[in-house]
Amino acid sequence: MIRLKLKIKIIALGKIKEKFLKDGMDEFLKRLTPYATVSVLELSPLEIKDENLTEKILIEEGEKILSNIKPLDYVITLEIEGKQLSSEEFANKLETLTNDGMQEIVFVIGSSCGIGKNVKARADFKMSMSKMTFLHQFARLILVEQIYRAFKIIKGETYHK
Repeated sequence: MIRLKLKIKIIALGKIKEKFLKDGMDEFLKRLTPYATVSVLELSPLEIKDENLTEKILIEEGEKILSNIKPLDYVITLEIEGKQLSSEEFANKLETLTNDGMQEIVFVIGSSCGIGKNVKARADFKMSMSKMTFLHQFARLILVEQIYRAFKIIKGETYHK
């Protein structure tokens, strides 16, 4: 049976501005090409001028995010309240999803204010990268590195430990 390459989409609010982060992202996206088709969709975050409107803005941002998710996509949101996984557990999760026939996995990285309730409700899995707080641009780089590491683990190939 010929298996199509897994599709992974990363939906993130905001653009990466720093060259070193762009270079890191490009490097890991290039390394991922033998394992999966990975795309990054950058959406513009909405400006929050009044803290009382934060939840309303997150819902509006969520609508933009949800409009880029198909009904059969498996959605993993990156959230503080999510489950923390080791690199091996993360690899196991991706392998299980692939073996279960999942066509596309979508990772969602919200704005600095978080993710709207509407996106959280759509999530199939909520994941936390760490108890530490990272800049969202760093989180994106860490995520693509961990996706790459996961495929190396799945294939039994050597990579830095």
